[in-house]
Amino acid sequence: MNVGVIGLGAMGSGIAARLQAAGHAVTGWNRTRARAEPLIESGMRWAANPRELSAGSEVVFSIVTDAAAVRDVALGPDGIISGLAKDGIYLDMSTIAPDSSRAFAAEFARAGLTMLDAPISGSTITLASGKASIMVGGDREAFERVRPVLLAIGAKASYIGGNGMAVQMKLAINLVLMVEVIAFGEGVALAEKGGVARETAVEAMLNSVAASPVLEYRGPYILDGNMPEVPLADVNLQQKDMLLVLEQGRKLGSPVPLAAAANEIMNACRGLGIDHRDFVTAHQVYRRLGGMAE
Repeated sequence: MNVGVIGLGAMGSGIAARLQAAGHAVTGWNRTRARAEPLIESGMRWAANPRELSAGSEVVFSIVTDAAAVRDVALGPDGIISGLAKDGIYLDMSTIAPDSSRAFAAEFARAGLTMLDAPISGSTITLASGKASIMVGGDREAFERVRPVLLAIGAKASYIGGNGMAVQMKLAINLVLMVEVIAFGEGVALAEKGGVARETAVEAMLNSVAASPVLEYRGPYILDGNMPEVPLADVNLQQKDMLLVLEQGRKLGSPVPLAAAANEIMNACRGLGIDHRDFVTAHQVYRRLGGMAE
């Protein structure tokens, strides 16, 4: 199929690469063309703007930072909505508030077009290994039409419900992910303070019933010299999702005390000036609070 990808950051570039590898004709657009050069060299076509990209695509994906960015690429003067064919399908993979996603989808519906929310669960590591999963909200028939394309990106594609339901589910998953990673750092710091070597504590944790896929690849980052220069998700990016979770909890009247606690640890990371690191660096907050040097 002719597929467009808007937003060629780490995840977007990985998505475009997997679509190319599966044989789809991919067109890309990003605010900064330099990020797209490796993909262009491997055969990806370049569009001048989202309107041009969507006009030549049967399926369009976007994965950008926040709701304001989605609004710009989807509904702006040269946005997707002005180029997408009536039988085209637009899927936004960004993590934004469900109400925002529903509002954007309603604009597309008024124009006689189809928009789905399709957030991806996974990191660049799980994406590259084909283990990422995609959740979809919106028209069920449209989901079935694009399902083969989604399975070129990740191992699983699940229909969650109407518009906004997939991003609602993504926020719930990210809540668990955030709390799990932060609790891991808390537990390792407690073991360290009690005299267990950090390497030993990490190994024991990853060999225990508390282990999980995310801890398996992220946990070792807290060992000396292992923190990646390019984070999978830095503190600020991850905190953006936690703020969305807290707002959803407020709107729905659903308590999210662990999300609130995790958010405060992210505040502490920012206060310590380590927010540019992968958010597993929260371990350092506990070490410092416990009187251990970084």
